[in-house]
Amino acid sequence: MKQDVILVLDCGATNVRAMAVDRQGNIVARASTANASDIATENSAWHQWSLAAILQRFADCCQQLKTELAACRVRGITVTTFGVDGALVDEHGQLLYPVISWKCPRTLAVMENIGRFMPPQQLQAISGVGAFAFNTLHKLVWLKENHPQLLEQAHAWLFISSLINHRLTGEFTTDITMAGTSQMLDIHQRDFSPEILQATGLPRRLFPRLVEAGERIGTLQNDAANLLGLEAGIPVISAGHDTQFALFGAGAEQDEPVLSSGTWEILMVRSAQVNTPLLSHYAGSTCELDSQAGLYNPGMQWLASGVLEWVRKLLWTPETPWQTLIDEAHAIPPGAEGVKMQCDLLTCQNAGWQGVTLNTTRGHFYRAALEGLTAQLQRNLQTLEKIGHFQATELLLVGGGSRNALWNQIKANLLDIPIKVLDDAETTVAGAAMFGWYGVGEFASPEQARAQVRYQYRYFWPQTEPEFIEGV
Repeated sequence: MKQDVILVLDCGATNVRAMAVDRQGNIVARASTANASDIATENSAWHQWSLAAILQRFADCCQQLKTELAACRVRGITVTTFGVDGALVDEHGQLLYPVISWKCPRTLAVMENIGRFMPPQQLQAISGVGAFAFNTLHKLVWLKENHPQLLEQAHAWLFISSLINHRLTGEFTTDITMAGTSQMLDIHQRDFSPEILQATGLPRRLFPRLVEAGERIGTLQNDAANLLGLEAGIPVISAGHDTQFALFGAGAEQDEPVLSSGTWEILMVRSAQVNTPLLSHYAGSTCELDSQAGLYNPGMQWLASGVLEWVRKLLWTPETPWQTLIDEAHAIPPGAEGVKMQCDLLTCQNAGWQGVTLNTTRGHFYRAALEGLTAQLQRNLQTLEKIGHFQATELLLVGGGSRNALWNQIKANLLDIPIKVLDDAETTVAGAAMFGWYGVGEFASPEQARAQVRYQYRYFWPQTEPEFIEGV
């Protein structure tokens, strides 16, 4: 008897993946291949994505899974991707201009001058989204000013998840979680903002029907089925922006903040209320639409493990195991004997260490970095509580940074709440699969689908004594 699965097609900035997920959220088959943007022919400093290459990478992944998928019945397909990026297309869905990558610098000048259309504070109050050069709004303004004829010719703007969904189904849709990253939505009305579109001269007709996560888009058409090596007719269910499905897939409940800890730390919460006018007062703040209607995802982001990588490069050899740094920092008492670090290396002129003496060791420097980043987290969590109208009672931690047990304990001690670590790294895929199971009618709600998953958490509790770290 074949095993029923949802096939999640996950397009990340560094990897494209195909994963088959069962009803309990277990990944029963997985394949991955590298993803990368291309250099634009117009300008060697510009970056763009090749949609054809991404689709071929999905096909390659499915080919790797051919034997395993043959033993499964694929009940549905969902697509999840990074946010903001997309392209103008004609009535057949063919690209009129390449997909501009989020890493492309061409839109920086648009962001810096967006005030000529609308004050940035007003933009964020309406859309929730902060001032980031890669915002979809900036891409469309750039296209309007540099290739105005394309907007006139265009049948639609499709976000990258919807470009893939169109190739799968032939349907023109807009995943609402992707629209929530664009800086063009009225986040409280869950629709594109007439005020923002009018101010920037962008026509509403460019944006196809909004679909909620878990909504059926269409079925897998013959050409796409042949490319992926699957049977035609499989339902394709809306997912969208990876961040929202990572929150849901991690098991986060309403008002439970989630910290995704990697090169950057991204702190978000699933909140029923959000004070969007307050967002613009805090650099790095944003708010997107949750995967479920009625909830919002306000958040903050800052450079985190990127700082720790810099410290290791500065004071240790690049090959030094992280555990060596952790061991040396663990030998230093809390407070790092007065050594402190301001960790905002990107914008703060006073970043770096203070309190350094002739007795300071590199262990002090690393410990001070861990404590400085945790102090930054504490400030950002307090800000997020104001924006999202909640009080944190614990912090759910995912990502590569969660493997640093000393850092986890420092976080628990300073925040004075339990740190709840989920080691499973596939939260995005799990979340998208749960909405897929709901979308094909297997469960009455995404929450019911999630209830089948057995989450395994490790807890770090606040301590007043020096840290006891298992394995150190």
